[in-house]
Amino acid sequence: MFEDTIVAPATAMVKQAISIIRMSGPDSYKIINKIFLKAVVPSGNQVYYGYLIDGKETIDQVILVCFEKPNSFTGEDIIEINCHGGVLVTNKIIKLLLKNGARLANRGEFSQRAFLNGKLNLVQTDAINDLVNATNDTSAKIALNNLQNKNTHLISAYRDELLDIIANIEVNIDYPEYDGVGDLTTQELNQRLFVLEQKINDLVKISKVGKIINQGINVLILGKSNVGKSSLLNSLMNEDKAIVSEIPGTTRDIVEGKINLGPLTLNIIDTAGLRETVDKIEQIGIEKARQQVENADLVLVVADNVLDLVELDADVKALIKNKEYLLVLNKIDLPNVNKPNVDKHLVGISALNRDIKALIDKILILYNTEHLIKDDQLVLSNIKQISLLEKVANSIKNAYNNTTSGFPVDIINVDLHEAWEILGEILGENYEDDLLTTIFSRYCLGK
Repeated sequence: MFEDTIVAPATAMVKQAISIIRMSGPDSYKIINKIFLKAVVPSGNQVYYGYLIDGKETIDQVILVCFEKPNSFTGEDIIEINCHGGVLVTNKIIKLLLKNGARLANRGEFSQRAFLNGKLNLVQTDAINDLVNATNDTSAKIALNNLQNKNTHLISAYRDELLDIIANIEVNIDYPEYDGVGDLTTQELNQRLFVLEQKINDLVKISKVGKIINQGINVLILGKSNVGKSSLLNSLMNEDKAIVSEIPGTTRDIVEGKINLGPLTLNIIDTAGLRETVDKIEQIGIEKARQQVENADLVLVVADNVLDLVELDADVKALIKNKEYLLVLNKIDLPNVNKPNVDKHLVGISALNRDIKALIDKILILYNTEHLIKDDQLVLSNIKQISLLEKVANSIKNAYNNTTSGFPVDIINVDLHEAWEILGEILGENYEDDLLTTIFSRYCLGK
């Protein structure tokens, strides 16, 4: 499919022990034989050890890992050069390859070629990018699961199911003298559509959770002044990121941080204390705090006495009405602070002493990820793919409603054809070149 040969560093351009340079395309063996002291022959997957030269000058001692098409990542001939990891040496080798007929690859072009050569579908190529950018164990496991075709075949299975239903309906359109809908009765058709819609809706739900886990859970710290919100942020971050003071209104702007809990990543946001004030700057900070609630996945309502949590302020109640939240009683190390009763939302901590294990445990329970990382579980973490999947579910729902309302079968088929086409778009079986360029431009150089 491709007539040119591309090259790029597959490892970072920094001082390191070993650097890997990747070359893919029809002239890979021809180019390497111009600059390697030994003859490199396409014969399966092989490893060569020797020296790269530029005329009479020896450039480096290297190991070549050679993959003969079609048994390679891109489906083309690939040669990976393992050289010494100095930036100077790596650049000299890349320039040498360019001088002898290769061109510098675009971002994500190796993955793009793998897709276009039928080695991967779009769900799998997205999984590669997700794996590279994973910030927690769950994200990495989801990406690894999606990279395996045993999971992405579920989309193909839903597509095959739709195609079978469409074929049955079209038999009825072409041969109206048959009773029922093709080989299906109307009742059987309704049942199949109902079950398929449920399966796709379940995938949408779990994928939305996966997207949150992949991007990090937005955790907002909310509460009155001087209850220990900034101390909690510092304790979670294990550093003095926010200024802590006994003076009310110390935090006037948004303070952010990110932490990894193993299976989860938390994007933490500390806000100005909620209180009445005449200070205009502090008022702006308080208004920002209210606005941040909208984008929060989890709100930590912090107080330093139980009563403020049991009888929540009406304003705070309104803010967290439709949000996941935890009620955090701070300063439990002090003798005059009543300990919290057992409650699924309530947890006691001492932020100043960095005694927050109970809160971390609550968050880990709240966002249990075990169901996301099962080996046979497909989770789409790409917002575009999830949006397309919602359109599929909606089209199938329309078809189901139309069958139960007695619409003609050709009307029903329009929605089912649309659903079938969209599933193909998710896998990349029908695509636009401009869209592909946009997708793969997000990838690393050399991937």
